[in-house]
Amino acid sequence: MTQPTEQKFALPTLTAMVVGSMVGAGIFSLPQTFGRVTGGLGALIAWGIAGGGMLMLAFVFQTLSRRKPDLDAGVFAYAKDGFGNYLGFASALGYWTVCCLGNVSYWVLIKSTLGALFPIFGDGNTVIAVAVSSLGVWTVHFLILRGVREAAALNTIVTVAKIIPILMFLVFVGFGFKADIFAANFWGSMAAGTDSLFDQVRGTMLVTVFVFVGIEGASVYSRYARRRSDVGLATLLGFLGVLCLLVLVTMLSYGILLRPELAGLRNPSMAGVLQAVVGPWGAVFISIGLIVSVLGAYLSWSLLAAEVLFSAARMESMPAFLGAENRNKVPFAALWLTNLLVQFFLIMTLFAEQAFLLALKLTSSMILLPYLLVAAYALKLAWSGETYAAQPKGRAGDLVRAGLATLYAAGLIYAGGLKFLLLSLVIYAPGSALFIIAQRERGHRVFTPVEWLLFAAAAAGAALAIFGLATGRISV
Repeated sequence: MTQPTEQKFALPTLTAMVVGSMVGAGIFSLPQTFGRVTGGLGALIAWGIAGGGMLMLAFVFQTLSRRKPDLDAGVFAYAKDGFGNYLGFASALGYWTVCCLGNVSYWVLIKSTLGALFPIFGDGNTVIAVAVSSLGVWTVHFLILRGVREAAALNTIVTVAKIIPILMFLVFVGFGFKADIFAANFWGSMAAGTDSLFDQVRGTMLVTVFVFVGIEGASVYSRYARRRSDVGLATLLGFLGVLCLLVLVTMLSYGILLRPELAGLRNPSMAGVLQAVVGPWGAVFISIGLIVSVLGAYLSWSLLAAEVLFSAARMESMPAFLGAENRNKVPFAALWLTNLLVQFFLIMTLFAEQAFLLALKLTSSMILLPYLLVAAYALKLAWSGETYAAQPKGRAGDLVRAGLATLYAAGLIYAGGLKFLLLSLVIYAPGSALFIIAQRERGHRVFTPVEWLLFAAAAAGAALAIFGLATGRISV
């Protein structure tokens, strides 16, 4: 039997992986999400902080792709090399869970969009909505099993297709922009439940994280890159392009509707904004664009999720069976486990009143540990001088950028609040069973003394979260 040739991605494909992963459901809900908590000034500050912080993180990924070219598994490989087996595993588990939760949020939003026309779908979490979503999950599953190259090529096509309606939205809304409405929205004095500009900006932080998740897409797939230098360049190109789209969608919307109207829009709120400019067809147009966009993002995240589990198993941080591939070189065991978890989360949405919002915030919370560990690893390299002996140029700049990225990630954990930190531990603590299995089947010591302390802290936090959920002190 002829074996498939080794698959390699060029710069455009890697860039499409970044853009395709980042542009999903979040951008279509920005007008309502920002309008609900802040005005134009707060939005500008929030995007300045988020854009600056994520730019530093993009530089971190670019630096690490050069300094540590042997670490080709992306996010979790850096955590393992810098901070040991257990934190490396935790980074992989967190990132994998983010992929699964993100995919659930995509299906919920698709069905919520269709719910405006077909009430049987409700807000995306009815029995029929879950059944149709499940059919979509397994359709994409068997598509990916045919080969990563074919799925990645389809992702590139879908990425181009979903950017077109966003660009058309910007054109129409730009022509319909009203300076007086924008001025009335600018100071954000009507922000519900907030008394200060600080509170307004803080209220947007988990949302900005959600729309930037995927910036590491090229890094995760670095083992497929034709040239190692393309990984960092694809990350920067993808990030800068998506940042421009996010800022324009947010700020131009403030010039179309007053904040109470923006806050009251049904998601995808971009549809309501465009409808206010061009009429009912605008809402239909954006809804179609959202479905294309979200399906493309879902494909990207399915690829990323399986790749993370496969790479973690290959580096002995996950059970060995997750490193199995089929004849098309697809990590089929990792893909099966991924979609079984997605299916479980989809069923759980039947019991959540605000399934999309919960998935969004929990996704943002779960990604913070992997991002923090990546930034801290780059900071550790620059501080210690490792990899800089032969190439000392740029060390000071790398130190500053890694330090800022670390501060940004740590600040996001604070901004996210204790509730979502505890909820994330409900996943990290029991998920550690996979790490224990992986260590024992290879005859390794399970935990070092420090790792025992980390696991105990995670277990205690998870128990506290479960107690809070049971007593109603933590609501979902």
